[in-house]
Amino acid sequence: MADGILFEERGIPAAAVITDAFRRTADAMARAQGLEGYPYVAIPHPISSLSPEELRARAEQALPEVVRLLQEEGAR
Repeated sequence: MADGILFEERGIPAAAVITDAFRRTADAMARAQGLEGYPYVAIPHPISSLSPEELRARAEQALPEVVRLLQEEGAR
């Protein structure tokens, strides 16, 4: 989350991806940076126990939302 915000502050498009267990933390971090409501993609938690194939499937599921956020970059 912090990296995505820092990149965007420097004019580099970013799409933060978190696991859903960290929504409250992500929202708090965005508020602390003065960006309440900062959009991000949340995927199911956990990911550390997934096989490479399962992790790839999660990434593929999240990809359309990541692309959408990157395309909306100019609107933020």
